[in-house]
Amino acid sequence: MSITTGIVTFIIVWWTSLFMVLPFGIKGQWEEGKVKDGSEPGAPVKPQILRKFMITTGIAMVFWVVVYVIITTHALQLISFDWLFGTSRAPYGG
Repeated sequence: MSITTGIVTFIIVWWTSLFMVLPFGIKGQWEEGKVKDGSEPGAPVKPQILRKFMITTGIAMVFWVVVYVIITTHALQLISFDWLFGTSRAPYGG
């Protein structure tokens, strides 16, 4: 895996993890009964963004290591899925 591929893979995994972590522990202003004028009632009272970024980074590191190991050890290849398509061809047309 090249450095560019590793960085891009980490960024994709990080953003996916962020969208999974963002809703955790959120209470809207309407739930707290403290809706500020001119704001969305569903806006979070305490978003805790820095904490969520740190959690996201930890999760992304773990998933990235798994992806890195799978890619570098060739543990998962397209030829592994021949049974799914009902073919048993040799790799690379040979």
